[in-house]
Amino acid sequence: MDKDIKILAIESSCDETSAAVVVNGRKVLSNIIASQIDIHTKFGGVVPEVASRKHVEAIAVVVQEALDKAGVTLQDIDAVGVTYGPGLVGALLVGLQYAKGLAYAIGKPLIGVNHIEGHISANFIQYEDLKPPFVCLVVSGGHTFVVYMKDYGDFEVMGQTRDDAAGEAYDKVARAIGLGYPGGPKIDKISKEGNPDAIKFPRARFQDGESLDFSFSGLKSAVLNYLNQMEMKKQEINRADVAASFQKAVVSFLVDNAMKACKLKDVDKIAVAGGVAANTCLRDTLIKEGNSKNIKVLFPEFILCTDNAAMIGSAAYFEYIKGNVAPLNLNAVPNLKLGER
Repeated sequence: MDKDIKILAIESSCDETSAAVVVNGRKVLSNIIASQIDIHTKFGGVVPEVASRKHVEAIAVVVQEALDKAGVTLQDIDAVGVTYGPGLVGALLVGLQYAKGLAYAIGKPLIGVNHIEGHISANFIQYEDLKPPFVCLVVSGGHTFVVYMKDYGDFEVMGQTRDDAAGEAYDKVARAIGLGYPGGPKIDKISKEGNPDAIKFPRARFQDGESLDFSFSGLKSAVLNYLNQMEMKKQEINRADVAASFQKAVVSFLVDNAMKACKLKDVDKIAVAGGVAANTCLRDTLIKEGNSKNIKVLFPEFILCTDNAAMIGSAAYFEYIKGNVAPLNLNAVPNLKLGER
């Protein structure tokens, strides 16, 4: 395609209102994020109704700021990309309805984007020469997947969580040891002061021994049981040791399955995506294991790991060039699966 394609992208699947302008799926002209973390911290987690109201308040301002920072107008835009699932239904609807109205008003195509596909596509922004095939480890508050990316927009889910996502487990354990929300960064930070071998927490084992699925509910329960036992015995709890031991169990599970996927598909690249991709222990462990097996490990910069519209703009571009335009009656799909349309 000779002409540069500019996508105006909108993301509102959880508690970040974001808009971005992305060129050809790789170059970010702007990526504006209005975070609600401070608002939800006092509740100990995201409150869906509050998130939706804050999206309504922020979205018009965020979109205009994205256009202004990119130095473009709505007439310069080739298509409007928007997350339509998975996520919180009320939050999704705010971004989706705004995007639909905008696309209709300016006479441009609407591109519906799977939020998980967006996370994977963040790597195309970070690494402009990256091309499929490769294995992707998607780890966030709501999702944990090992995915084989055969081609742009063509995914094979090789493993996924059977219960809690990794990020969800982080939040619950952080709350239990008194660290608060968001749990991932706080556990990562305090773990540096602890001994990861202090407590032997279990890892899920499946009857189908070759499975690349994950399960973190048993690990979470083991941490809670340990805390309860220590309190009953009136013994002092070393929060840093608990956090470090919990994190080691999570990270080893993630790394092992990612490496197994590379071996099964005979690929030498792992791209990591999602909020937990910012975790320093996960990064260090994956890179170390990758080096020992001649596997290149790729991480987006921190801002591209969290929910943001730039990643949605990248994914939307690859849908656009394939002609996958959404109808204006597109609805939010809170439980949208990866690869579904």
